[in-house]
Formats: sequence, C-alpha cells, structure tokens
Amino acid sequence: MTNNKINQQRVGLGLRREMLDEFCQAVPNEINFFEVAPENWMTLGGKFGRQFRALTEKHEFFCHGLSLSIGSPEPLDLTFVRNVKSFLDLHQISTYSEHLSYCSGRGHMYDLMPIPFTTEAVMHVAQRVKQVEDILERPLILENVSFYAAPGADMSELEFVSAVMQEADCKMLLDVNNIYVNSVNHGYDAIEFLKAMPTNRIAYLHIAGHYEEAEDLIVDTHGADIIDPVWQLLDVCYQTHGVFPTLLERDFNIPSTDELLLEINQIHDYQKRHLASVKRSA
Repeated sequence: MTNNKINQQRVGLGLRREMLDEFCQAVPNEINFFEVAPENWMTLGGKFGRQFRALTEKHEFFCHGLSLSIGSPEPLDLTFVRNVKSFLDLHQISTYSEHLSYCSGRGHMYDLMPIPFTTEAVMHVAQRVKQVEDILERPLILENVSFYAAPGADMSELEFVSAVMQEADCKMLLDVNNIYVNSVNHGYDAIEFLKAMPTNRIAYLHIAGHYEEAEDLIVDTHGADIIDPVWQLLDVCYQTHGVFPTLLERDFNIPSTDELLLEINQIHDYQKRHLASVKRSA
C-alpha cells in the first residue's frame, strides 16, 4: 500500500447553483474542496458569478469538464480550451480533469460516448492530451468512464485505460462507481480491475450513486445514495492504492446538506481508518 501524505485526506463535493446561497454563508468544515464543470460556470455573471467568485477566493476548487471531447475524430476546439484556461487562471484552479470519452463529431452530442478500445485510439488521445496541456499549462487528468457498448474494440477496457495513461503520461481521476457500474454491465470483476489501476497515476477519486435499471444493467446517474458494494470498493481502493482526495458526486435528487454530510463523513471515516493503519504499520 502506498503511504500517501496526510494532505491526501480530503473530501470534496460537486457544487451546484442551488447550493450557492447556503455555502456563501458558511461551508461545513467536513467539505474540504469543491468541484465544478467549467462549462456550467464560465459565462455566469450577475449574482451567481459574484457568489462563485466569493467561494473560489476562500476555498479550494477542482474542475471536471464535460465538453473537451478528448477522443473525438474531429479537431480539438482550441477556442474552448483557451476559454477553459482563462477560467482556471481567473479562479486560480490548478486541477482540471475530463472524461476519457468523446461528445462531439461534426456537432455536439450532449452525451459521453465510448472511445473505441484500439491502439489507434490510444495514440490519438495521447497526442490530444499533450496538445491540451500545452495550452492549459496544467496537467490534464483523465477519468475512467462508464460505458454501455464497446464498438470496434480490439482490447479490453482495462488494457485501453492503462495504455492511454502510459502513452499520454497523464494522471488519472479514478471513479470507483464507474468501475462498479461497468463490472455489472459488462461482467468483469470490479476488485480485479480496481487493483490493476496504476497507483502512481491516480490524482483523486470520484464516488457516487447510480440507478439499477435491471439486474444486469446499471445507469450511472449520480442521483442516488451510494450502495454498499461501492463503499466496499472504495475501502479496497484505499487499501490497495492509498488515500487520495475523494469527491462525492450528486447531480440531481440532491438532498439537504445535512444528508450529504452523512456520506461525506463516511468517506472521511474510511480515509482516517486507512491512514491510521498506515501509521501503525510504519
């Protein structure tokens, strides 16, 4: 197990506009950082813009994008990338992650589509990662995504994700729930997949709830409480890879802050227990 620094013991929350009034008054101590999709905040002015700026001046923020389309066959939208850089610079945000997927071709599809698991796609993505990093002047962190079909695959998801991380020499946003969702939908061992992830590539983690459409079909919604098998997978993740900053995603059916803090504190408890275990064995 990796002996991570104590500052890895942090838990974050995805910020939504409906939370602004409350958090501009006070942010609970249990929330150590926020995460936002820059696309949803870059053009905000007025009250929302002022509230957001007030929060970024006082609290740590990560950005997790939706529209970069790193695997698209079409050229990168360089204007968009430059706008993201301006947003990151303005709010002094150093952490920017995106999905290892694509969402555009000749137009925007407003959904995250699976990149074909091929050697050609690995090289394509790696080249684009370097292009984006040159503009952002920051690392680009890529997230393992949930997917429901694997068109044109000539390697497994595990092989593809590992190859992209290696070829692009980039960091990883490890989404624990996505591993569980894919393991059910595609019939693989979630723990085996998780343990095979490259520890030295992991930057931070996501955890979330999902919707069970059927016994063998889960939809990654971020709209429900985290279930026990996903909590168990987080436990295995900390045990295998060490403790990393971990973000609770909740995109809709958002409960009160007090209810969100129950899951946030459960993450804290897992982190404390694993860090205590590391100290005892040191």
